[in-house]
Amino acid sequence: MRLEDIAVMTDTPLDTDPVLREKFKAHDKIQHDPKTNLYSYKHDFTFRNKAALLTEIQRQTKKGGGLSVRALKESWKEAPQAIEELEKEGEVLVTRTQKDGQLRMVFWNEIKPTDEAGGKRVEQEFLDLWHGLKVPNEVDLTRELASEGLQVTASEAAPPKPPVTKKKGRKGGANRTRQVRITNTHLRGEIDLSKDYVPPGK
Repeated sequence: MRLEDIAVMTDTPLDTDPVLREKFKAHDKIQHDPKTNLYSYKHDFTFRNKAALLTEIQRQTKKGGGLSVRALKESWKEAPQAIEELEKEGEVLVTRTQKDGQLRMVFWNEIKPTDEAGGKRVEQEFLDLWHGLKVPNEVDLTRELASEGLQVTASEAAPPKPPVTKKKGRKGGANRTRQVRITNTHLRGEIDLSKDYVPPGK
């Protein structure tokens, strides 16, 4: 975009004020092409395909964090669709908003399921069988355990703690004798500074 067009759109003296122009050029989000003398917004990321996006996600995750999907979308508008494809492929892990399930953050999935390391997804048939099992109620469970020659183990209850009673009386506990450092040496002999001051007549 030309500098004059930006000045008209923003209603600022960008093309006539040299100080403002230099500050504009020095901004970290502004990119200037001296050959064409055009200005453009500098995105955080420069990828334009799924493979480059995955490389950027891997780099950021190795640094100890994920990437905001919003920031990725600003750099490449097809980023959310690519992220969803990468999620289906098991390459990335995604956090979503609770309200509407929109993509929020994306992380590289470092631990992928492999044949030798295990970690494969559980088959749906097994999941259905597992969730189809019903745990019997307590009476039936005891009966079924007894029929198999087993018994219920009773957990020992922790002994109740005696209630803590506060002592009535003065706040602050018992009187303690404390060592006092006397810094007012000019009062030595006249007032005992190791004791609390009590006005005379009380």
